[in-house]
Amino acid sequence: MSVTERYRKAWESFWEDAPEEPGGVFWDAEPALTAGLHLALFEPELASAGLPVVDLGCGNGTQTRFLADRYPKVVGADLSAAALDRARRADPAEQADYRQVDATDAGQVGPMHAELGDVNVYVRGVLHQCEPADRQALIDAVAALVGDRGRAFVVELSERAGPILQDLARNPAGPPPKLAPVFSHGIAPGEVSDAAVRGYVAEAGLKVFASGELPLTTTEFTADGSRIELPSTWLVVGRSA
Repeated sequence: MSVTERYRKAWESFWEDAPEEPGGVFWDAEPALTAGLHLALFEPELASAGLPVVDLGCGNGTQTRFLADRYPKVVGADLSAAALDRARRADPAEQADYRQVDATDAGQVGPMHAELGDVNVYVRGVLHQCEPADRQALIDAVAALVGDRGRAFVVELSERAGPILQDLARNPAGPPPKLAPVFSHGIAPGEVSDAAVRGYVAEAGLKVFASGELPLTTTEFTADGSRIELPSTWLVVGRSA
């Protein structure tokens, strides 16, 4: 299974048109408000902290570069070549490696695991941006990458985020400027129930070692100047005891 050509083209056009400046994309919040908070939850649950780290769905690499400051081997993987071009330009020191990978295609994920071995995986807000038919394949990819020793930190919008996004999209004045391109490029986020996320994890043969809730911070602000935060749930999953 792999993503549809329509979906691939939607992501390419999104990243080709997205602003270059930091924070120009709706979910591209600074690491202190995203990966930095997540690592405080993830690192205590790592069974093998020395494994390579894969930032799955890395986009323009904002969080990847943060991870590369803290781990010796970090790989940013994304479906979009345009996103990866941005990630490489923003990383002239080549702290991280960047790979174009369709994570729903086992034929691409398998060789990556064969090369890197078991890894720890960071995946933030990717599942709800997948087509529904691709969601199990994405978590299957996480399971393939972590192998026996790795762990994955999976943070995803909770089902309570759905009504908030719908209200933003239906605003009579239009959606917020940074959210509008997501809809206009045909990659509007879809709702994934909290139970469904755990179901995908179980189906992939992974178990949950820790979980909780943490707001997912965006780069957009409301009219009164407050930053938009979306409810999210996080899971640390893997096979190792």
